[in-house]
Amino acid sequence: MRSIWKGSVSFGLVTIPVRLYSAVEQRDVSFHQVRRSDGSRIKYKRVAAADGEEVPYSEIAKGYELGSGDVVVLTDEDFAELPLASSKTVEVLAFVPLEQVDPIYFDKPYYLEPDQAGLKPYLLFREALEESGRVALVKVALRQRESLACLRVRDGILVMETMLWPDEIREADFEVLGQDVEVRKQEVAMAKTLIETLASDFHPEEFSDEYREAVQKLIDAKVEGREVVAAPAAEVEGAAVVDLMTALRQSVEAAKRAAG
Repeated sequence: MRSIWKGSVSFGLVTIPVRLYSAVEQRDVSFHQVRRSDGSRIKYKRVAAADGEEVPYSEIAKGYELGSGDVVVLTDEDFAELPLASSKTVEVLAFVPLEQVDPIYFDKPYYLEPDQAGLKPYLLFREALEESGRVALVKVALRQRESLACLRVRDGILVMETMLWPDEIREADFEVLGQDVEVRKQEVAMAKTLIETLASDFHPEEFSDEYREAVQKLIDAKVEGREVVAAPAAEVEGAAVVDLMTALRQSVEAAKRAAG
């Protein structure tokens, strides 16, 4: 893996030099836009709307459009002058219970690797954090954007999960949920029975991206010149049932059969 950031974790008066690595990678099948007739790649040019002329990267800046339609142009030099104390430091703000952090705030995970000189304080921080049963709430700047984040321990490694700011979480206000609809106790009990029937421990290795696998098989078949046969659509048992209680009962029976 290649580190994408180098800095330090600031823990009181203790400084832990670290390198940052992305903890995840997208495994989706990637495509290019091509001409249908011969597969020739489609390319795009960056042109100015004012005159249609192509603009080189060296002349491209960031523009903020005002309500009036005017644009404020900001260059790399403008951003370099902004005070950003967290640009090279993961600043610990507080230690909070993990269960108090709603997963909706989580954005992207990263691994933190210590430099050799920072190995002992890294191990000290790791052990203390794990034994505390809490996560460290921190602030960090990546790619000219300051983020809230949390530090936790996973398999002996410090993991930093960047988070969204509170004002980035949208409110869910759905009028339909305000309607007066009666849910009977028997229906809730049957739904709970279905949950208990399907209850299990989390084993992520048991799950796979079936759509991606199907796309890859399609590509392999195209390469080998074989005919692609579409899989038959799965029949949904009880699809015609409209009674909620009956549907729940049939779901419980199907789940029990699947569990053996």
